[in-house]
Order: sequence, then C-alpha cells, then structure tokens
Amino acid sequence: MSIRLPEPFIALTPTRLPSQTYWRYLAVMTVGKSNSLAAAADPGPSAPPAEPGPPPANGPAKGSANASAKSPSTGSRATAWIVSAGVFVVNLDLFIVNVAVPALGDSFGGSSLASLSWVLNAYAIVFAALLVVAGRLADRYGHRRGFLLGLAAFTVASALCAVAPGVGWLVAARALQAAGAAALMPTSLALLLVNTAPERRPQAIRSWAAIGGIAAGLGPVIGGLLVEADWRWVFLVNVPVGAVGLVAGARLLPDARPDRDGRLPDLVGAALLTLAIGALALGLVKSDAWGWSSPEVIGSLVATVVLAGAFWLRSARHSAPIVELSMLRTPAFAAATLAALLFSVAFAALLLTSVLWCQQMWGYSAIRTGLAIAPGPLVVPLLAVTSGPVVRRLGAGRTAAGGCLLFAVGLGWWAVALDTTPHYAAGLLPGMLITGIGVGFALPTLVGAAAAALPPSRFATGSAVTTMARQTGSVLGVALMVTLLATPDGPAGALDAFRHGWWAAAATAVLAAATALALPRPGAAGRA
Repeated sequence: MSIRLPEPFIALTPTRLPSQTYWRYLAVMTVGKSNSLAAAADPGPSAPPAEPGPPPANGPAKGSANASAKSPSTGSRATAWIVSAGVFVVNLDLFIVNVAVPALGDSFGGSSLASLSWVLNAYAIVFAALLVVAGRLADRYGHRRGFLLGLAAFTVASALCAVAPGVGWLVAARALQAAGAAALMPTSLALLLVNTAPERRPQAIRSWAAIGGIAAGLGPVIGGLLVEADWRWVFLVNVPVGAVGLVAGARLLPDARPDRDGRLPDLVGAALLTLAIGALALGLVKSDAWGWSSPEVIGSLVATVVLAGAFWLRSARHSAPIVELSMLRTPAFAAATLAALLFSVAFAALLLTSVLWCQQMWGYSAIRTGLAIAPGPLVVPLLAVTSGPVVRRLGAGRTAAGGCLLFAVGLGWWAVALDTTPHYAAGLLPGMLITGIGVGFALPTLVGAAAAALPPSRFATGSAVTTMARQTGSVLGVALMVTLLATPDGPAGALDAFRHGWWAAAATAVLAAATALALPRPGAAGRA
C-alpha cells in the first residue's frame, strides 16, 4: 500500500506554470507518460492537427472499427466512466488499507507491526519501480491493452488479498496489486485524452484529477465501514468494479495505435531499484528485532548501498533509464524532488501513526478512526486549488517551506497535547487540521516546482522521478515508525514511543522545509 496523497490529489494547482505549459504538465505529472501524451493534453493554439501515420503492417488495430462507429461524445462518455472507475478504486485503496492495519494484526494471530508494515511497503516499492516501466511498455504496445491488463491484475490481486491465509500471502498479493496499479494509472489519462476534443481536454483533466480528491476524502470513512464488517471487504470491494470495468473496457475503450518504435524500458534497472529500496526497508524494520549491530542489519544496509550504486551506474549507461540522471543536475528540480521525498517520509509516518493511535491507544473502532482522520484529507483539495496566488507572491520555495513547517507544527502538537485519555476535539483534531493545511501548501507546490524546473519535453520523465521519490519516502516513513514504535512496554512506554515517532517525523518535515528554501524565488531563475 502506498501511503501517500493520491497522485491526482496533488495535480490541482497551476502554481507558477504558464497556462498551456501547466495543462501539458498536469496531463503527465502523475503517470510518467510519453511526450506525445503531453502534447495531446494541450497542443497549443498554433499546433496543426496530427497527421495520421501509416497503418500497422498487419492492418488496422483491433477494435478501431468499433471505435470509429461510435459518435465522439458517446465514446468519450464511455471512456470517462470506465477510466474513472479504475482510477477511483486504485486511489481509494491507498487510504482504506491504512485503516485496516490493526484488524490485520488481530486476524493474523497478533502479527507484529514489522510484519504488517510490508502490506504497505510492498505496494509502495513495486509501484515506484514499475511506474515508468509500465508507462513505456503501454506506449509501445497500446494504451487500452495496458489499462485492461493493469485493471485485470489489480482486480485479481484484490481477490487474492481478500482470501490471503497469512501475512506473507497478503504481501505477495499486494505486490501484484501494485504492479496492476502501475500499469493502470499511466494509461488512464492517455485513454481519456485521446477520445476527448482538444478544447475539452482541460476540463477532462480537472475531472480526472478530482477523482483522487473524492477517493481520499471518502477513503478513511469507507475503510472504517468495511473493516467493521470484515477487513477482507477492504479488498473485495474492488472486485465487482474491476470486473465491470474489464468487460466494458474490452468493448468500448479506444484502441490507440501503439508506438512500436519506442525504446524498451530498463527492466534490470527497475529490479535493482526494487531490491535497493526493499533492502533498506528490511534493515530499518528489523533493526529492533535483530539489533543495529547485527550481521543481518549491517548486511541489509550494505546491500542497499551496492544495489543503489549498481542502479545509478545502470541509469547512467542505459538508453531508456528509469531515472534520467541529467535531470538531477538541475538544482531546482533536485531540491524540489529531495524535499518531496523528505516530506513523504513525514506524511507516511502521520498516516500510519494516526490509525494506530486511534485504535490501539484510544480504543476507537475502525469507523470512528476513519471519521477522526477524515478532516485532514478534506482540507487538502481546498488549499490545492486556492494556493496559486500564495505561490505567485511568495515563490514556490517559501510556500512549500511554510507548508512543511505547518506540518511539523501539527505533529509537534500531537507530541505535546495527546495522552492516553481520549480528547479528540482539543487534542487530535487540531493537529489533523494543521497537518492538512501543511499538505495543501507543501505537496502540490513541490511537485509543481519540480515540473517548472524542466522543459516541457521532460515533464513526463520528471514527474515519474518525483513520484518514485515520494514512494520511496513513504517506504522510509513506514519503516522509521516501525523502528521507533517497536514493542513498547505498557501504555506509558507506548505513549513515549508515539511521541518519539512524531518528533522524528516533525524533524524530517523541518528538513524538507530547509531543502525547499533552496528553490529559486520568483524571477530569480528561468526554466532549465
């Protein structure tokens, strides 16, 4: 499970981007798509209509006749509904699984938090590593095929999660779920745009982006309701939606001609990245049980360095790397991406600890926990769509830094104000609202600043790198909290552990703020 704000949720603010550039960026910022998709989102006022290319050697693409037989408006509506359903269940899954973590521990014989953390981290690691790979494969072999394959994998994996007999099986199914999501998300917007008239594409993008906001706002509450019945419903709810989407998608989705000349992605690099992040998470999660000086922990950390070094060398030499290292030499992009990684560490820590605190320390039910958490996510979209003037006045760096500092203040509030006696209105709620405001100012601004640092031809790849950085931060945030919470001795020990976790997350948010201040002020630097 990826503990993060859903990607469309952060795609709502133009920040400092010119209008045409912003819409091209918005179309690809969350999915790591090809440059052709960026052009499709906003071809510009003077761009001529695209010339049809030669048909494939084996004749027209399958399904093209059916697509042409339908009127554009009918095809557009059908595509929008199918794509929206797939994107909604993927984004909903990001939040509802968090609420289910305590119930998973009870169901699987009191499994440790270290073991359960892999239910979340396996998803984040695989999604991060496969996002670019899946997008480029879909460019090569077809967007409809990629979307349907991703939706099928996500649906089957959801069913496997629901019947998992143990934590190990659940983690494996979650990894398959992430692979499906990595294929589904890049292709969803491509399918929507290819069947939408150019003048209506900005509205289509806004509607697509709103799906994530709706899912995030409803996620904690829906998750609480489902967990009250049985945690397996958290995954089963995806199955009927996915099944209907597959049947309808096979008949109604447009079948865009694939780019068969596109370069194959670096599959070896993806594997190295997956293993490097996994080894680091393993060492952190098991540090309490194994001991920091144990051969296992030291071996995990050494393996992380070796694998990361191999990934770096591979990326420097491959023709289609997962990460284009040249972008990291752009100071503004590097600063924004690093700040986003650090902020995601703190954000993942907040999501995990808020659920554990409500259910384990205060004895809240799953549905009450969902209602308690919901105010934070609900604050974010309002600020995401209204923070543009603030960014234009203060600059991306100071706006993002202010959001990171507010987030740290909210975590610090919890560390000072919360104790074992439940007092939601005076204790948990203020911190939740303050951190929600911080997210609204920090996260969209950092992702927008990363895009503004690159030319439009690098929006797609840059968005993928930023997304991978944020997913990596989510993994580290969960691992950090597992290490700090460990196995406390009694309520007093648990209270101290939570406070240490919140202070550590707050410190990470402060580091993110300091990194964000390295971003140039308005007018200080042009696009790289």
